[in-house]
Amino acid sequence: MTGNEGRIAGLLLAAGGGRRLGGQPKALLEHRGRPLVEHAAGVLRAAGCGRVHVVLGAGATAVRERADLTGCVLVDNPHWEEGMGSSLRAGLASLAGTGARAALVLLVDQPGIGPEAVARVLWAFRDEESLASAAYEGLRGHPVLLGSAHWAAVARAAAGDRGARAYLKAHDDAITLVECADVAQAYDIDTAADLAHLE
Repeated sequence: MTGNEGRIAGLLLAAGGGRRLGGQPKALLEHRGRPLVEHAAGVLRAAGCGRVHVVLGAGATAVRERADLTGCVLVDNPHWEEGMGSSLRAGLASLAGTGARAALVLLVDQPGIGPEAVARVLWAFRDEESLASAAYEGLRGHPVLLGSAHWAAVARAAAGDRGARAYLKAHDDAITLVECADVAQAYDIDTAADLAHLE
C-alpha cells in the first residue's frame, strides 16, 4: 500500500439504528470485546487507510463516549433515519477539500470483512476515475472504492438504503471487481439471529 495511504480515505458508515435489532445502534454492538465501530475503524487503518472518516447517527453521543476512535474524523449525520444514502452523502461531503483521491467505503455491520479484503480493494486504485468493489464468488459486495471524480454523482444518486448501488449499477462496466471470498465473509448484522456472527 506504499504511497496510497494519504490518497485513499477510509469512509466508515456507522449511523444505522438497528431497527431489526430492537433499536440497538449497530456501531455499539460488541465484537471481540470492543464496539463494532471501533473494530471496523481498525480494519480500515490496518488495510492502509491513513485517514478514516466515521459517519455517526443513531446513538452518536454514546458511540463517542464508549468507542475509541482516536485519530478518526467523526461526522454526524442528523438525517441517519433516511437510510444509508444520507450517510454516504455526509461522508463524501466531509472528504471534500481533504486532498483524498478516493474513498474506501466500509459498512460497520460487516465484521467478516477484514484488512486483507480491504487492502485488495485499495490496490485497485489507479486514479480519481477508479471504481472498484470486493466480489464474493463473482457477486459485487463491500467494501467499495469510489474515485473522487465520482463523488458528486454518487451523492446525487444516493437515496434511502441504496447507498451507491444505483450509481454502481449504472457504471457496471467501469467497476474493477476484486475477488475476496477466500479472505472475507460478507454477511450483515441485521437481525437477532445474525448476532451469532459476533465474537
